[in-house]
Amino acid sequence: MNRQKLTQWMTAPLVCMALTVSGCRTEIPVAFEENLVHAKKWEIQNDTSMDQVVADTRWALEALFGTPDEPKLPEVITSDDDLKTLISVENLQAASGHESIEGRGLYRTHCARCHGITGNGRGETAALVEPYPRDYRPGIFKFKSTARGAMPLKSDLARLIKHGIAGSSMVADYQLPDGKVGPLDDDSINKLVDYVIYLTIRGQVERAAYDAAAMELDLEAGDRIINPAEATTNKEKFEEDWELITDSVAEAASAWLDAEDQVVEVEIPENLPIPSNHEELTKMLAGEQGAELTKSIERGRELFVGAVASCSKCHGATGRGDGQEADYDDWTKDWTIRAGLKPDDVKSLTPLIARGALPPKTIKPRNFEEGVFRGGETPEDLYRRLKQGIAGTPMPAVTLVEGQLEEEDVWHLINYVRSLKKPAAEPTPAGTPESEKAEPAPGVAMVTR
Repeated sequence: MNRQKLTQWMTAPLVCMALTVSGCRTEIPVAFEENLVHAKKWEIQNDTSMDQVVADTRWALEALFGTPDEPKLPEVITSDDDLKTLISVENLQAASGHESIEGRGLYRTHCARCHGITGNGRGETAALVEPYPRDYRPGIFKFKSTARGAMPLKSDLARLIKHGIAGSSMVADYQLPDGKVGPLDDDSINKLVDYVIYLTIRGQVERAAYDAAAMELDLEAGDRIINPAEATTNKEKFEEDWELITDSVAEAASAWLDAEDQVVEVEIPENLPIPSNHEELTKMLAGEQGAELTKSIERGRELFVGAVASCSKCHGATGRGDGQEADYDDWTKDWTIRAGLKPDDVKSLTPLIARGALPPKTIKPRNFEEGVFRGGETPEDLYRRLKQGIAGTPMPAVTLVEGQLEEEDVWHLINYVRSLKKPAAEPTPAGTPESEKAEPAPGVAMVTR
């Protein structure tokens, strides 16, 4: 078990209230949590109660999506030839439910501890994790092969579940049925992927209902997003309101199917040395392509600190992540800055934190000396991060400017960023004179210092 996973399991008992013979265990609620933070944000902005909206939306969501123990898919999905291919009902059953039930409970076994039953990123250990676990409900995913504003492919989610996210608590070490720890099998991963999509669509529909109510209805006059009683007393009005909600379901679900058409294709240039990892870069520097690669790295360095790419603004002049450190991700901005609140004003945030928001943490730019790339380290991965930016973060897409920063320059930037990894230093015995201490490893350290 790696250190991050071990730390997670060691700190988990801090949130537990009882010990049993089999170890620490906390009963996980079997109800989806309302998005009270999003509702409270609208209350603050409009100075109008959202209580009735929350109650009505809760009723609609259960009618559409069921419960954590008995999930279901809305008819607007199951009756559509294309949409019904998105989520397998069998996968939904296997991933949901209590982990003690044979053939069920995959999500609660492997994911809920961090991501929460609702997929809101508020599991038992969420407050202990850096960065916080992903909240699926806004429908934003950082690491994917598609365009910035698109949903990820199923294969993107499967990859993250299978291999984890480097430098985070999302690791590939899962407690397996045979008592061992390791990666999940592909069948289990596919079931979890479907369940994450299900939770995401459900969360998006909830947010859409709150938004529509807050922006389009006169709540003080008694307008409602939907009134269950009108199913019998005012059927026409009820059906109109119900159609608006189911339209939001179809819209959220369709975005997942549309992702297939929004893949960012990557063509690695044949006229440049493009190493696949740091080890390969080091070998290439010492080989026949060393001079050409060194020239590429130097061009990348110029771009990195230049005004057009402006990478150093956040990542620092030498890529140590020590530039801009006072920004936040979109999950935090959604309920703070976009609601007119300052993330560092604890007093003004108290009502939202009391309803489930995790205290804001600034988002830290990547320190490239560590050689850790959370979205993957292949050339294709790094190209997509640069060309599309990272959804949900301040990391923008690179702007191509004719004569200043062109397509080939993106690859020079990639080579430079990859070159910044510092080799692990060999321990130096205490008392060793300065003149006898080891020099930096040849190759990369010599090129970039």
